[in-house]
Amino acid sequence: MGRAFEVRKASMLKTGMAKAKIYSRHSKEIYLAAKNGCEPENNLTLKRTIEKAKKEQVPADVIKRAIEKAKSGIGEDYKLKMYEGFGPNGSTIVVECLTDNDNRTISEVKNCFTKSDNRLGVSGSVTHMYNYLGIISVKNKSEDDIIELMIENDIDIHDIESEDGIITIYVASSNFMQAHTAIDKLVQTEDIIEDELTWLPQVSVSLEGDDMLQFEKMIGMLNECDDVQNIYHNVENMMK
Repeated sequence: MGRAFEVRKASMLKTGMAKAKIYSRHSKEIYLAAKNGCEPENNLTLKRTIEKAKKEQVPADVIKRAIEKAKSGIGEDYKLKMYEGFGPNGSTIVVECLTDNDNRTISEVKNCFTKSDNRLGVSGSVTHMYNYLGIISVKNKSEDDIIELMIENDIDIHDIESEDGIITIYVASSNFMQAHTAIDKLVQTEDIIEDELTWLPQVSVSLEGDDMLQFEKMIGMLNECDDVQNIYHNVENMMK
């Protein structure tokens, strides 16, 4: 898909090496979205969340159970928690968690940093070096088509890329759902390659040798934490 796509995906490392982790992550997201309305036609966030789950081959029964759980009103009260930290040689990391127990989650995340000789920072210590943007990548459309669509819908484009037949737009997080809805009407669902809100680093670094091993150890430990949903970092030469 091109170098730009691969570097971006490297900086948006997703947790979920095993299927069970993938299912759990999407189940939590669907459950939270469904608490604001269980009908996808009337809840765009739920509709988008279900579409993402299906793209990662989450079974229909997992999706159904998450929605039914939200309908019942019985379940965990998940909250989004963000943790930020520092690795070797200028590397940084942002960790998104969904938790029903703050003390458990901070203890587990902090342990991942300390046992890998990295450092957990305070809120805002890292995210000011990232941009929180909506990213949508589509195929089978021209750059002019996408720009015209955004203008028609009064959506400001932060940036746009065209590579190997893939058009990628970056929009402010506040405009993401509006852009998603507009794109959804223009293209087939299977032509949407990427569709997510993410933290993108303003400056990337490369790690080698022991520095990379140290960083990979932390990532591996974080991936094993049940509460960790998404991991973002600025190490451009670390692939999935």
